[in-house]
Amino acid sequence: MKVLVTDAEYAALDIEAHVLTAAGHELLTARCTTPDEVIAAAQGVDAVIVQYAPITAEVLDALPQLRLVSRYGVGIDIVDAEAARARGVWVCNVPDYGTTEVALHAVAMLLSLLRNLTGHDREVRAGRWNYQLGGKLYRPTTLTLGVVGLGRIGRMTMRSAAPWFGRCVGYDPHLPDDAWPSGVERLGLDELFSASNAVTLHLPLTDQTRGLVGADLVSRMPAGSYLVNTARGGLVDLDAALQGLEAGTLAGVALDVLPEEPPTDGHPLLTHPRALLTPHTAWYTEEAEAELRRKAALNIVDWARTGRPTYPVVEGR
Repeated sequence: MKVLVTDAEYAALDIEAHVLTAAGHELLTARCTTPDEVIAAAQGVDAVIVQYAPITAEVLDALPQLRLVSRYGVGIDIVDAEAARARGVWVCNVPDYGTTEVALHAVAMLLSLLRNLTGHDREVRAGRWNYQLGGKLYRPTTLTLGVVGLGRIGRMTMRSAAPWFGRCVGYDPHLPDDAWPSGVERLGLDELFSASNAVTLHLPLTDQTRGLVGADLVSRMPAGSYLVNTARGGLVDLDAALQGLEAGTLAGVALDVLPEEPPTDGHPLLTHPRALLTPHTAWYTEEAEAELRRKAALNIVDWARTGRPTYPVVEGR
């Protein structure tokens, strides 16, 4: 079986090669960024591993022999899932490789905002020594934490941060009541934003969630609130977040993900003193990267051996 890695940020693909060749498969590599490049590189292959290269309906139509797409990561928004389903192409991901890392990063960002660490660091480096320069800080036990999305990462984030907060509320329309975590009050989305002094996002990016956190939800938050996003960049409208900072509704915003990565438009939020930014690194440790790459390849090995990948998201045939 021929397997193509369409694109990857890694210096070498030794992990993928070891997993695939040990199972008797041939590994090909490319550096695709467009649908046309994927079509050209994937002629004659049975499965692809993708990082950012788009797998559109046009790609699937041009590659009728392609039967499986394995994504480096959790989100599959770079794949036209409905087109894959209609054509019987498996789509799979790696949902559990960086759970601890992303939850840790979300909590670190949240605590940094609550204590204004980056602001105080900036002031000290500028020669100013005054604990009040960063504005008013409040004891977290007087605040409410809202978690939007209570999957693996959202639940771990909630469990880690909950002891510091006086109240914890959550929103997840897909989680049944019998699986709802204890100690977390279930609210609707509007209610959660109205009630929460700090909100952390843990949702996939879909047509329904794109631009979810816009001007309406931001304006509902109490004055001086905080927003953290380590999930998908398209969840947050940057204009709305900036407006919230300028109006004082938001005292701080922490983003590990952006609608465009790397950013090219020079959005003013990216240089705002109350914005904490990291380059989509929440998932990263050496161990998480190795696990991600190994499991992305194992999806294909398991599918070839049993007819089903390890982590299916879209069922193929």
